[in-house]
Amino acid sequence: MSHLVENNNSSENGLRVLSLFDGISCGRIALDRVGFKVKDYYAYEIEQNAIKISKYNYPSIYQCGDVFDEDFSKYNGIDLLIGGSPCTEFSAAKCSKTAKHKREVVPGGDGWKLFMQYVRAIHESKPKYFLYENNYGIADSIRDAITKELGVEPVLLDSQLVSAQRRKRLYWTNIPIEGEPEDRGILVKDVIVNDSELIKQFDDRIRNTLVKCENYIKYDLSGKGHFSQQDRMYFLDNKAPTVPRCRTETKFNVWLGGETYKKTCPVEIERLQTLPDGYTEFGMSEDGSVVKMPKTRRFEAIGNGWTVDMITWIFSFMKEKYNADNS
Repeated sequence: MSHLVENNNSSENGLRVLSLFDGISCGRIALDRVGFKVKDYYAYEIEQNAIKISKYNYPSIYQCGDVFDEDFSKYNGIDLLIGGSPCTEFSAAKCSKTAKHKREVVPGGDGWKLFMQYVRAIHESKPKYFLYENNYGIADSIRDAITKELGVEPVLLDSQLVSAQRRKRLYWTNIPIEGEPEDRGILVKDVIVNDSELIKQFDDRIRNTLVKCENYIKYDLSGKGHFSQQDRMYFLDNKAPTVPRCRTETKFNVWLGGETYKKTCPVEIERLQTLPDGYTEFGMSEDGSVVKMPKTRRFEAIGNGWTVDMITWIFSFMKEKYNADNS
């Protein structure tokens, strides 16, 4: 059971944070890891399962609801504004033949409208520091338009330096970061949990369609010659792919050798995102009761979040300057 101990501080010197599209409050965990004292943390999120997980781990977070129509000027002069608007509409996955809607490649669509709430929050709250994140695979025109709105160039960072997953993201920030994190050399084998119930053997569908690629083994469970991204096994001595917004564990099967593989569990996916073990296991309902989160909802919430240790590394550059400015 995770249930983190909050690093709160009620003094005037505590950090005041405004978080848009907060999800499961990965930014709050990162602030704790850097050692910031947090006075107030205002979270804007509408996905109820994510809110439950956040409330269980950080009961003192102010859950503020939807970003639309909010007057962010009430946070004028706040210390830190963070957020990563949903990348679904900008994602290259929208380019697939099976996608119901095409991805946005120019400003103006639903994804852009969400991003503009972040821009509005900057103008109205006038934060000392800000951090905005989105997928590196967005269209060049969208990336350039975001850069113009935020007034800073994006920094490309890959979470594989601090975790066992490849996850390239763009970060727009006025935090004076330098270089990139040192590679920790974490591989899939370093996050695996020993659970015999999740160990499986190849069946004929896998055995008869198996193709070994550079970074994974793929196979066709559809019987139609379609190698789905879900139908893959990854190597122990390599990196996992990006944790997606996913309600099934099948995207992260791990090959153990021979005809044996393992389905992944939520704790392993938490580790890929450098979350505390069990962080998403429980949630808190509106009435204050503790609920056990369904596995599918845990996978979805984790995939929507940030790689915590990458955000921790970014925030580490802010701490020294913030402490100097407030000493």
